[in-house]
Amino acid sequence: MTLQHTQKERSAPRLRLGVNIDHVATIRNARGGNHPDPVRAAQIVAAAGGDGLTVHLREDRRHIRDDDLARVIEATGLPLNLEMAATDEMLEIALRFRPHAACIVPERREERTTEGGLDAAGQHNRLAPIVSRLVDAGVRVSLFIAPDPVQIEAAMRLGAPVVELHTGEYAHAEDDQVAIELRRITDMAALAVKNGIEPHAGHGLTYENVSPIAAIPQLAELNIGHYLIGESIFVGLDASVRRMRDLMDDAR
Repeated sequence: MTLQHTQKERSAPRLRLGVNIDHVATIRNARGGNHPDPVRAAQIVAAAGGDGLTVHLREDRRHIRDDDLARVIEATGLPLNLEMAATDEMLEIALRFRPHAACIVPERREERTTEGGLDAAGQHNRLAPIVSRLVDAGVRVSLFIAPDPVQIEAAMRLGAPVVELHTGEYAHAEDDQVAIELRRITDMAALAVKNGIEPHAGHGLTYENVSPIAAIPQLAELNIGHYLIGESIFVGLDASVRRMRDLMDDAR
């Protein structure tokens, strides 16, 4: 396969906002019981203008639990994006629930949150049968990768229709490094589109840093969770989602 770097100017369509509701479940699990319920969060996101929902079913079930999946899928008409590790257990769960999309992410039990992108290039043989089975089941596969041409090419070879570009380095950058990281994301979004892959982005995005990312015309979706749930403590989930939606729309 040949990577194409040429880019044409085009008008940018509306940027979708996917909201990760994991940390509503994190708070619930801190005390046990059923409150706060991530299903209620899903319904608020839908009413506030969110375009999709994301949940990460981790091996240790630290936030979202298995029984949450069916309840969240049934709660709204929004598409569900299931973040999952490349394990046999998670593959079988994804095939059973058949979410709209499955985003394959790296996962280590000791990490607080997903650290860095998936090494799609180095794990091709492990990922290929998982991607194939999900695609055959009608699940839209996404790979959570660093903004790197090697990883874009790996996604092409795996036949993944979507990549989600990890924006953590951009979010944590300072001074001149911010522009460097933004350029990497911009270039890789363009590269993905030119090679038939839909690019999304996410990780570490806030009200303060989202606009330059949202302005990248090739990006189709941003997935944001921790920040919005944190802001909702102060202003409510409806208001936090609506403000992010407004900032994204203004950037386009």
